[in-house]
Amino acid sequence: MFPIRDHNPSGTTPYVTYLLIAVNVLIFVGNYHLFSNDRALYAFYFDWALIPAKISAGGGTTGLVTSLFLHGGILHLAGNMLFLYVFGDNIEDEMGHVGFAVFYLACGIGAGLVQYLAAPLSQVPTVGASGAIAGVMGGYLLMFPRARVDILIILIVFFKILPISAWIMLALWFVFQVFGGFGSTGDEGGVAYWAHVGGFVIGAGLTLPVWLRRGGPAYWNRTQGQPPHPKAKYDFSPSRIPNVRRKK
Repeated sequence: MFPIRDHNPSGTTPYVTYLLIAVNVLIFVGNYHLFSNDRALYAFYFDWALIPAKISAGGGTTGLVTSLFLHGGILHLAGNMLFLYVFGDNIEDEMGHVGFAVFYLACGIGAGLVQYLAAPLSQVPTVGASGAIAGVMGGYLLMFPRARVDILIILIVFFKILPISAWIMLALWFVFQVFGGFGSTGDEGGVAYWAHVGGFVIGAGLTLPVWLRRGGPAYWNRTQGQPPHPKAKYDFSPSRIPNVRRKK
């Protein structure tokens, strides 16, 4: 289940969101050659990734920031940048460019600290922007719970685009991360579930002052949880490929 777009256009150009996507892509491309050499890749991660054991030993704190701009593969990068593209513009619209940049880094650092606390002696490198992006998703859930999000559902050979309320998609995602966190030791490779959970909660908490300035519950009552502006509409044009009848 992947979000491909929302029906919540931003009122300003999301320069920081675009810049973050560009920086992540450029760093990945610039270091892509390391994936053909496991030793060089791990040495690179040792210097720049978040490694809890290094922090417990008294160093490695810079990894809380630098790890946010590293990814473990093309699909890892593509998935994170897709989520940032879908949800980042609206939070940047609400917080302003500078405010959003600070918010993004704070969520990412906080998510890294939660992952560290889950397994402070782990030597497994943690990389990816997903903790910070989880914070963006937490903020989005608070501000626009009933915004429409188009999700792509893939079931083996079945593909379908389905519009659903943001709160359904984001709440399900969060629940999956919580269950994943309790199902893992935090000291193994794979998904950094607790970074996702921590980032999401921190993002919602940091967005709370913005929500309260809008009126808090009164804002929800006024907007019914919908974006406070006209929704984006997408038209699907009919296919130009002619139908071909089979001979019996």
